[in-house]
Amino acid sequence: MRIGVDTFIWTEVFTEKDLWIIKKAEELGFQAIDFAIAHPETFPTEKVLKELAKTSLEPVTSTTLNAESSLISSDSAIRKKGIQALKQLVDINKAIGSKILGGVNYAGWGCLTGRPRTEEEWRNSVNSMREAAEYAAKVHPGLKICVEPVNRFETHFINTAEDGVKYCQDVGTENMAVHLDCFHMIREETSYTRAVKICGKKYLGYVHVCENNRGIPGTGLVPFKEFFTALKEIGYTGPCVIESFDPSFEELNGQCAIWRKFADTGEELAVKGLANLRKIADETVTEQSY
Repeated sequence: MRIGVDTFIWTEVFTEKDLWIIKKAEELGFQAIDFAIAHPETFPTEKVLKELAKTSLEPVTSTTLNAESSLISSDSAIRKKGIQALKQLVDINKAIGSKILGGVNYAGWGCLTGRPRTEEEWRNSVNSMREAAEYAAKVHPGLKICVEPVNRFETHFINTAEDGVKYCQDVGTENMAVHLDCFHMIREETSYTRAVKICGKKYLGYVHVCENNRGIPGTGLVPFKEFFTALKEIGYTGPCVIESFDPSFEELNGQCAIWRKFADTGEELAVKGLANLRKIADETVTEQSY
């Protein structure tokens, strides 16, 4: 199992001043790094590539769309902005060698309508995503666009693994997959094993290993042994990345409802989580060998 870390552990918006994080992530023992890119227009792509070349880290990216770029919008101009943002992210992923683009990349994150999703919203998003996915297939064939089911307080659109798989099937391209996050799963799924197996090897493209309260992984309610067992059973080979946020963040905290610290620093949370998850993974393998 390759355990990675999200840049959100250190910074809300990754810019040139944050390049040091790349080397630090490897020094702390992580094997992958997820660049959270909500603003692709300011991402220092070339400088990131140079820093990555000094490490053996596996690069991954994730993103969120907003009200002005939501693929579910009835406004074609807004959907076009979302498509363009995704195409720009595809280009970034190609440049830095990332094979995963995860996150809430299918709708405006936190943009709730107060009602269940509609057929029109589904059609708008699927058709828009198909354009981005077809672009990715031509420009960066190794890339998987992974849609992240998130909890009901952050979207009304895709909440479960089953929703995610259906979305991928409706887009219809081979480069679509699901991004499972343990934090969201504990609110929306009835079984971690079932959610993983609904995706299966074909559709599970990316995993975030977050605790139920976004605290230190391995200290809360998430059944990581069950989850890791299910991942092994379907043959998942991608990275498992720790993500959390600091209450000092400005743009994210209202969406994520982060009102308190779960460790003295985000780095402490990630390092302790890494140790816990490695221990749990080792115990899981040992138990399965009997």
